[in-house]
Amino acid sequence: MIFTNPAGAPELACDECGCRWFDRMAGTCYECGTAVSAEARAEFETALEAFAALRAHEQGSVPANRA
Repeated sequence: MIFTNPAGAPELACDECGCRWFDRMAGTCYECGTAVSAEARAEFETALEAFAALRAHEQGSVPANRA
C-alpha cells in the first residue's frame, strides 16, 4: 500500500496492517511480520521516481541520474 505524506512524498505501508515501519534487513513489517512483496517494492520505487521527477520539474532541474 502506498500513500502520500503531508510533504507529497510517497510512503510504503504494509498491505496487511497499514503499518509504515519495516525491518529493511528482513523485508518484513515490524507490526505484523508480513513480508513486503516484490510487487509492492516495485510500485514504491516507481512512485519515488515519479515524485523525484515532479520535484525536479517544479524546481527546474533534472535529477542527476537522468542527466
